Amino acid sequence: MKSPSLSRIASIALVAAVLHPTRAAADNWASFRGDTQLTGVARSVLPATPELLWALDTGEIGSAAGKGSGSGLAGIESTAAIWEGTVFVGNLDGYLYAVDLITGKLRWRYEAGEEVKSSPAVEAGVVYFGDELGEFHAVDASTGKRRWTFRAEGGITSSANLLGDRVLFGSYDNHLYCLDAANGERVWRYETAGYVHGSPAVLGGSAVTTGCDGFLRLVDVRTGKESGAVQLGTYVAASCAVLKGRGYVGTFGNQVLGIDLEEGRILWRYEHGKHQFPFYASAAVDGNVVVVGGRDKMVHALDPKTGEALWTFAAGARVDSSPVLVGDRVFFGSEKGVVHALDVVTGEETWRFETGSAVVASPAVADGRLVIGADNGVLYCFGEGG
Repeated sequence: MKSPSLSRIASIALVAAVLHPTRAAADNWASFRGDTQLTGVARSVLPATPELLWALDTGEIGSAAGKGSGSGLAGIESTAAIWEGTVFVGNLDGYLYAVDLITGKLRWRYEAGEEVKSSPAVEAGVVYFGDELGEFHAVDASTGKRRWTFRAEGGITSSANLLGDRVLFGSYDNHLYCLDAANGERVWRYETAGYVHGSPAVLGGSAVTTGCDGFLRLVDVRTGKESGAVQLGTYVAASCAVLKGRGYVGTFGNQVLGIDLEEGRILWRYEHGKHQFPFYASAAVDGNVVVVGGRDKMVHALDPKTGEALWTFAAGARVDSSPVLVGDRVFFGSEKGVVHALDVVTGEETWRFETGSAVVASPAVADGRLVIGADNGVLYCFGEGG
């Protein structure tokens, strides 16, 4: 394990540009990576030793209620959203679940009808998400009643992002979509040359999107026109994290890239000297570190300016769970079924919890609690014990 080459302030890093104060409030984690720039930085704090506060088995709920029109097999790959004391999470059984953050009790569940892998985004009392059949849903956050739906021509794994009254997401029909958030009408769609698996970030008035065509593109949210593109050289499943005009993303070419979005050029490429495996998880970034999990069964911490490796951590199984920075620690899950916390300066493990099932979903952190789901359909909540 490599020793760190720079010091890090042990405090919560604040992202500079906040476009939606209600979504960025300390008690909400209202979208896939916690903010519109997809930085994966929490504004809440967690105890030194988080305790399991509750666990909800969605499979038991499905068994009690009977199968719907989805697969009927519970499993959580979707990252939860936390908004105003409610947890929203998609499920492979074809439902979106709303759960009380404090008690872990089910409030309602909404039948999408197909596997839900995309992570929900919540804005102004409405939950937005897509399903594997290509249906994009807007659901009332309080009641679980459908507001509207929109049909794309391919499955939707991409999680939604919002800018003003417009909602953005990608599809496996090779398009980035922009809808009117109020009524679901299509404003525009932008065609790429491959699947759009990841979620779009927002930089100023542009959507920053990567996909399987090997390009990073900037698309004007108002017009749907491309305003810039960077050739990455290989296809990308991860979402691009954006901070201070730079983008950070892992690729299936076994590299992590640092990109100047204003100049449209790649600043650095990181590649492990020995392990050559793809990066599926999205990176977390603040002013001091980029942290990303790999299919090489490792977590990598990099200098955001140079791409120099600061440390690596051997997780023992591939890491498709996107890490979250919480103060001086980073949290993530692994396919070994473990939720880990590492010291972000040294890479040393400071806490772990074994779920017994693969963890592909990413953590959501708000109100002093961490929520994460596992492939066996159990949703876990950790925080300060009584």
